[in-house]
Amino acid sequence: MQTEDAPYPDSATASAFSESWNRLRHSSVYSRDQFLDWFSPLDPNELEGKAVLELGFGNGSLLYHVATFEPSRLSGVELGNTLDTAYRNLSHLPPGMLELRQGDLTQIDMGQFDLVYCIGVLHHLKAPEAGFKAVLRHTRPGGRFHCWVYAHEGNAVVRNLVEPLRKVASRLPWWFTKYALAAPLVIPFFLYAKCLKALFPTGASDRLSAKIPLFDYSQWIAQRDFAFFRHVAFDQLVSPQTVYIRRSKVEDWIRDPRIDPGSTYIVFRNGNSWKFGGRTLS
Repeated sequence: MQTEDAPYPDSATASAFSESWNRLRHSSVYSRDQFLDWFSPLDPNELEGKAVLELGFGNGSLLYHVATFEPSRLSGVELGNTLDTAYRNLSHLPPGMLELRQGDLTQIDMGQFDLVYCIGVLHHLKAPEAGFKAVLRHTRPGGRFHCWVYAHEGNAVVRNLVEPLRKVASRLPWWFTKYALAAPLVIPFFLYAKCLKALFPTGASDRLSAKIPLFDYSQWIAQRDFAFFRHVAFDQLVSPQTVYIRRSKVEDWIRDPRIDPGSTYIVFRNGNSWKFGGRTLS
């Protein structure tokens, strides 16, 4: 296990998240269905025997699910102080499979991998484009990459209501933000999402859902319990840095000459985020 202790531009953000990650339950905070949803359109069954890298692994919650598809090598980089927690959550893995390192994903060199993924991290970096370049830099020629970020589109409610709160909450002690702010503040949205799910258990027409704020996202998150709602609210409030990324920016990123233009995809997930990826040229 290697650590890198020099200060980095995103150290404050990493420290804020690590305080939470280190206090979550063992194994994964995410369900298998959530993992598969985040990874789609990738087929995780194709990971068998492959070398896989996660940039920004938190407490190892996604690595936990990736490991079930038996990659030959499973690696991760995380700036926050969560290595001990992640190793504990992944202690069931075969010896030699796992390599975790602490460092800045935009600067570290882990080598190249068959698949590199970065889920929910780029939008918290001071330089998201530098983070995406790190994704490509670690992807072998002909390898695949996959990312997920908050979208600018579809997040007007969050940008106008939550963002002003975040700028204050991110300066407060993590425990106050999680229990005194995130927990009570998310109750109205918890009730809103549960009501929408009850009223529209099988969804609604495109025309109707477009008129209801955060409809698709509410339908998705309503399947989870209150603790997960609080976890998401804390995630929104604790970060000193959050950027909501436009589709046009994602399109600019995947025009990189290292990427096979015929392999790329952009998916608008739950009406408020982007999944995107592709292959690098062989």
